Amino acid sequence: MNYTVLIIDDEEPLREAIRLLGDWEGLGVGQVLEAADGLSGLRMLAEHKVDLAIVDMKMPGLNGAELLQTVEQQYPGLLTMVVSGYNDFEYTRQAIRSKVVDYLLKPVNRIELNQALRKAMDVLEAKRRQESDFIAQNITLNLSLPGLKEKMYLSILERSFKQQANEAFLPLIGADDKANRFVVVLLRILNLDQVRRSRFHGDTELLHFAVTNVVNEVAGAHFQAFSFANPKQERELLAILTMNGGGAADAAYRALHQVNAIAATLQRLFGIRVAAGIGGPVKAALDMAASFEEARSALGEMDLLRLNGAAAVRAAAADHRGSGNGSGSRTPGAGAAGAEKRQPKEGLSLPGRMAAIRQALAGDNLQQASSIISELARSWQEADKLSLGEADRIIRESIVLLGDLSLALGVPQERLPAGSEESLRSWGLSLDFATFEQFAALLQRLLGFYHEQLRAAQAVQKPFDIADIKAHIDRYYFEDIKISLYTDKYFLSREYLMKLFKQQFGCGIHEYVQKVRMDKARELLDDSALKIQDISELLGYKDKNYFSKAFRNYYSLSPSEYRSSKGNG
Repeated sequence: MNYTVLIIDDEEPLREAIRLLGDWEGLGVGQVLEAADGLSGLRMLAEHKVDLAIVDMKMPGLNGAELLQTVEQQYPGLLTMVVSGYNDFEYTRQAIRSKVVDYLLKPVNRIELNQALRKAMDVLEAKRRQESDFIAQNITLNLSLPGLKEKMYLSILERSFKQQANEAFLPLIGADDKANRFVVVLLRILNLDQVRRSRFHGDTELLHFAVTNVVNEVAGAHFQAFSFANPKQERELLAILTMNGGGAADAAYRALHQVNAIAATLQRLFGIRVAAGIGGPVKAALDMAASFEEARSALGEMDLLRLNGAAAVRAAAADHRGSGNGSGSRTPGAGAAGAEKRQPKEGLSLPGRMAAIRQALAGDNLQQASSIISELARSWQEADKLSLGEADRIIRESIVLLGDLSLALGVPQERLPAGSEESLRSWGLSLDFATFEQFAALLQRLLGFYHEQLRAAQAVQKPFDIADIKAHIDRYYFEDIKISLYTDKYFLSREYLMKLFKQQFGCGIHEYVQKVRMDKARELLDDSALKIQDISELLGYKDKNYFSKAFRNYYSLSPSEYRSSKGNG
């Protein structure tokens, strides 16, 4: 062995602390070098054969991110470790891209430092011992230990791990220790878009790094934690909790406690709201796939009606291993045990109501289509439980059905999102929801978006005719008619529409609305059986006195005087 470590940091007390706290002899490190800034660090890399560089991210002159870029190009075989703070995530993009071995928070403590150093030494030892194709293709190409472990965990969870070919790497995840128990946790970020925009400058990778860092730091004394983003779903992160010793019930209880602490920390530090499913403890590392499937099931079964926007944790394994059902003060959102679930009213499903929604949208009646969605939402709420998995299914179903409907009604394919969350986001649609109310509002936003695409397509297909506005007023004179209704529908300016209407019909749009209402008012007043209050409401006036004033201004006599003049008073 006899490795060489270089500490690059502009703060002498931190360099001294790392030098004093490191178990260099036990780790097989023969030489510890120091550099006071990035440039002198590069000079020392050129002069010495360094195996591991410990880099501070915030340094004057050449900062840590710039140093890592240079190291990545000039010293691809060099392992690196980063030192930074909770509030320095914006400086760590390059650290993520360079696949550093570990990330240490200031102030550095002895246990965390030596755990991180041991990870680095394990990689260096593996590089020296092994000559397999896996080593040649991954570790020698500067694949860091976290990247290697992530690949291993994913292959195990997906049941594609080839044990015979990768036997040498199982000790890296503790699979060789028979006393270890493994728990898989699936974390879902409920407000991903909102937090990414407000706290992480729109950078998903940076947000993921912040979350995984917190998960690994908060794991506590009973667990070692390793977490990473789910490459197939950007809202999800996976965490593997490894506990040495103790029984299954103890591991399940401690996992629940730790994940609640993680959820609370994420909300406190970054405003991140998570829902988490916890799988059951397993003894064999290759059985983690079963724990992962339980975690997925627990997350999907979480009751959206009881989330209330709070971080929620549910342990699926607890339901059948005697540790409670994951509900209560520690696990909001799990639902009450034994609660009877009422079913939605028969026929109230989104596919079952698409014909009515199509008819409403084809007739440009967004209000009617919106009321159908509201009716569906009430039926789901009255059923007493709507699982997170079912809510996700409804969202996906809505996007597919509304997209198909739009295509059938003439919206070009290029005017519609592809269906992925990234595509929807590019059209200004966020799939964030942390409560049932937010879920229902999201359905309404989706409906409104597809309605707008329909209106835009229809405006292109059908030549504009100013008579359409007159016909609409003639039919809907009793509604609250605003100019914006027509400017939005026909994508024309207010000034142009008003000018065109007056040229065609000799009066402005507001004046014409008033004329139609007053003509109708005279007709209704001729029927002595109708009260003036009733006539006021039929014409769209909510106040009888306002109607009387408008009538007098138009005809120079009140409604009562008009009736008297006709002999109907």
